[in-house]
Amino acid sequence: MVNRANLKQLGELLIERGLITRDQLNHALEVQKDKGGLIGHVIVSLGYVTEEAIAQAITAQYGFPYLPLESYEIDREVVKIVPKNVAIQYCLIPVDKIGSNLTIAMANPLNTSAVEDIALLSGLYVQLFVSTASDIKKAIEKYYK
Repeated sequence: MVNRANLKQLGELLIERGLITRDQLNHALEVQKDKGGLIGHVIVSLGYVTEEAIAQAITAQYGFPYLPLESYEIDREVVKIVPKNVAIQYCLIPVDKIGSNLTIAMANPLNTSAVEDIALLSGLYVQLFVSTASDIKKAIEKYYK
């Protein structure tokens, strides 16, 4: 159900695009090991790169469309497809369902295990959009009340 393209890890993509250095990635991985969290969040929290730069890099490299969530209205029935804890864990939110296709917005669509989990959980084919972690967190707060 998931399109298994050959996806690089987010950290490698950011290094290739000159957004962070290998040392910065190694430091972020150490912080992640200590404190947990998604690698994209850790890299942003360390001030190495902005969320927008990560979203643009993913969009440019892989062609995932970018979806600014602020102006997007999500059907509450669609939100129910993915449990709140899963949405928070993977920093994603379902935005639309047409037939057997579920569209989700993710901060890191390179996380193939998250995409596979959503496909298994929903029984639907997952289509991906990129959004910033901040936009997704705001949408989670708004729609999972």
